[in-house]
Amino acid sequence: MKLYHGSNIEVKDPKLLPDARALDFGAGFYLTSSLEQAERWAALQAKRRRSGKAVVSIYHFDENLVKKQLNVKHFENANREWLHFVVENRKGVYVGEKYDIVIGPVANDNTMMVISDYMTGTLDEETALILLLPQKLKDQYAFLTLQGLSALKFVEVKNYD
Repeated sequence: MKLYHGSNIEVKDPKLLPDARALDFGAGFYLTSSLEQAERWAALQAKRRRSGKAVVSIYHFDENLVKKQLNVKHFENANREWLHFVVENRKGVYVGEKYDIVIGPVANDNTMMVISDYMTGTLDEETALILLLPQKLKDQYAFLTLQGLSALKFVEVKNYD
């Protein structure tokens, strides 16, 4: 299966960087199965960082290795468990099971307002879940360990001007 990483630089050899900011599934290397989503993210990163250009690095994801050797958490949709997991990671307080890879919906601009309101107590859990249900969220794959990264093989890079 192909996965895509959008950035302002080419990434042939992914690394796990220390947790510099709170992300949905914790510190890791993030990809998506959506080329469109990776292209949008790449353009946004180049604009935000004011350096480089929009670049999508493409990888082959070895799903057979995952099934045999890795601890994977897969969220099918933005449900209660997903909401709690994302909030705990974004607050930096997650202490549950450690995974090599986490797969699930990405919190986008539309959902972040709901999640932020839930985190501050403006929305209760039930209302937050009702507001998240109709969202058509793209996926994200967070590779959180070196073992997880071993399931990726760099294929090519696409540059955008």
